[in-house]
Amino acid sequence: MAGTVRLVPTRSLLVRNIQLLATLDTELGDISDAAIYIEGNVIKWVGASAQLTQMHKNANEIISLSSRVVIPGLINTHHHMFGCLTRCLAQGKDIYISSKLAMVELILSGCTCTSDHLYLYPNDVCLEDSIRAARDVGVRFHPTRGAMSVGKSQGGKAPDSICQAEDVILADMERLIQDFHDASRYSMLRIGLAPHSPFGVSQELMVASAKLARQHSGVRLHTHMAENQQGNDFLRTTFGLTPGDYIKKVGWDRDDVWLAHCCHLDGAEIKQWAHHGIGVAHCPSSNMRLASGICPVRDLLDAGVNVGIGVDGTASNDTGHVLMELRMAMLLQRASGNPKGMSAREALLVGTQGGAKNLGRDDVGRIAPGMAADFVAWRTDGISFAGAQHDLVAALLFCTPGLAPVDLSVINGEVIVKDGRLTTCDLREVIQEHNRRSLALCSHITQQGGDEQLV
Repeated sequence: MAGTVRLVPTRSLLVRNIQLLATLDTELGDISDAAIYIEGNVIKWVGASAQLTQMHKNANEIISLSSRVVIPGLINTHHHMFGCLTRCLAQGKDIYISSKLAMVELILSGCTCTSDHLYLYPNDVCLEDSIRAARDVGVRFHPTRGAMSVGKSQGGKAPDSICQAEDVILADMERLIQDFHDASRYSMLRIGLAPHSPFGVSQELMVASAKLARQHSGVRLHTHMAENQQGNDFLRTTFGLTPGDYIKKVGWDRDDVWLAHCCHLDGAEIKQWAHHGIGVAHCPSSNMRLASGICPVRDLLDAGVNVGIGVDGTASNDTGHVLMELRMAMLLQRASGNPKGMSAREALLVGTQGGAKNLGRDDVGRIAPGMAADFVAWRTDGISFAGAQHDLVAALLFCTPGLAPVDLSVINGEVIVKDGRLTTCDLREVIQEHNRRSLALCSHITQQGGDEQLV
């Protein structure tokens, strides 16, 4: 049900003649005419192509990347992949294809590692459906077992029909950790626990989830927090708490927690997040589309809060283009009138090392010896880079709308995209199957008399 674990490559790989390699490593920096040497799934050497040894040149596979810019693989830290089809009318087979399409879209936009927040489990839906998609596509995956347990009859916002009993939720969380969580270095699959929100679950489930996660190395905690003013108002009117008070009360004020959105934090809460090492998944397009507000990313970064990027689900952001999301993050922090609100380099750090830290990883986010072999390349000889050859790294962010998909994607040492084409699945078949299931679901909603807009 959960698919087959991908084998770690046994061959050596040399990527050479890279026009510009932005390692995002403080010691290595940017390297022109660069090379990366990989053994299995680990980077063993990085430097100028002119410094290659005969051993490097004898690699089993050699790829030349002239007219390309290479960066570490981007890391997405908030998504609801089931939303790629429609809303919560889904079955397990639908979760598989919606997750697969979401992952393909992420990969083609430069992502090599992603989380997903699956919190609805109608019909026969289970997290294994998403895990199988990740294994088939080849992405590094951090699925979270989400949950909704407090329905409208108990003062929550969700229909009772989509909520689960909390003992069932906790038992499934424990099962998934035991069956799938891999805390080892270079792991391709780690489980997280993610009760939906303060209005979607009880405080008791938040406490119990944290207790369970901390019994297992590397299991992290995730939820929505301070996304909009209505959410903050709910906390105050229902519990008499602020976001900071709530996080402290349920025991989530620890550095194994990352929270989605955080648009409405006050100065004291920003300091609280920094002091306790709480991370933030910034979702700029979603926040703009839903008029939620603007996350104070500049203030968060200046205070020492870790920030990663999140594309969020398609119910609140109609695309999963992670590089575009970073461009939005950069521009949004400038919209208030501060031209130094966020630089292109800062945005890329948010999208790589910020994401890695949110997910509790120190083996991805940089290109350096000893790091996982996760990196991506774009061609620089197209129209988007015309006139931008002097700063190819900045051009990735400023010129994103005109960029083609990645030319090369290497994940865990395996070539997942080569010459702009996926090597692990047929993109046309994925799109056709996704559209077929999406239309079937939309037709079902119409037949049931659904009066909400489908677009």
